[in-house]
Amino acid sequence: MLAYTFKRLLALVPTLLAASVLVFLFVHLIPGDPAAVLLGDSATPEDVARLSREMGLDRPIYVQYFIWLGHALQGDFGTSVFFRTPVMDVIAGGAETSILLAVLTMIWIIILGIPIGVMSATRHGSWVDQLASGGAMLFASVPTFWLGLYLILIFAVWLGWFPSSGFPSIHEEGGLLNLRYLLLPSLTLAAPNAALIIRLVRASMLDVQREDHVRTARAKGLHPARVAIKHVFRNALISVAAAFGFTFAALISEAVVTETVFSLPGVGQLVVQSILRRDYPVIQGVILVIVCLYMVINLIVDLAYAWLDPRVSLK
Repeated sequence: MLAYTFKRLLALVPTLLAASVLVFLFVHLIPGDPAAVLLGDSATPEDVARLSREMGLDRPIYVQYFIWLGHALQGDFGTSVFFRTPVMDVIAGGAETSILLAVLTMIWIIILGIPIGVMSATRHGSWVDQLASGGAMLFASVPTFWLGLYLILIFAVWLGWFPSSGFPSIHEEGGLLNLRYLLLPSLTLAAPNAALIIRLVRASMLDVQREDHVRTARAKGLHPARVAIKHVFRNALISVAAAFGFTFAALISEAVVTETVFSLPGVGQLVVQSILRRDYPVIQGVILVIVCLYMVINLIVDLAYAWLDPRVSLK
């Protein structure tokens, strides 16, 4: 497994290189001049040209790319055009909110998705199964911005149980109690993703229940709960593990709408603001960090296959 992990890590290098080229080109195709956006409407063409030279934007794009790549290989993604601070510091400022939001969302997905999916599969065809499947289809089709607005209306405005917007750091006054600011956003993100996990767990378990080793376990007189957990659920987890991995990575990008609705200072909100400000270094840095996250989680999922199913060979 160590040899396989090392090979996969080496394979990430050309993939990241190709991703950096695409990200750099696409970002620079965004209409608008960062220098003009930064100086405002009152700036003269001479002022814009001078700032463009200072920022290196007057050079050929391939020269800009290699300069940026050389610094990026040293862990320096440049300086934010708007904030005038290192890009990694800007990303770190929003990373706490986005990571905590993703973790809380995954907790909700596990708490809601797995038990309801298992219950739906073990009671296939009953009213419980119909209710769970119908609810899953409903929440999978509900837009997150609509659900978020209604959660704010009910639990923040009418009942006053939770804050409606913002997120003070857990390092500030209030500590872990500040996580209450993320409960409604995490539920908003978890609803459609938990619905997909419910349907996937149900479908995977129903497929495994038809296999010979499950029928053999039942014929030997094993308790139904033991059969469901040890023989059915464990084997169904192989396909569910991939969904969990990519769901966690996708939450970073899916959080853009949710962070906007709840006014959260996360990475998603940072991307939107950076695009409007033509802040090229921040956009490039955030997208590359997300690409790296996807690759690492993909590797973890592949390794999890071998742990869940010894028959899987990693070479």
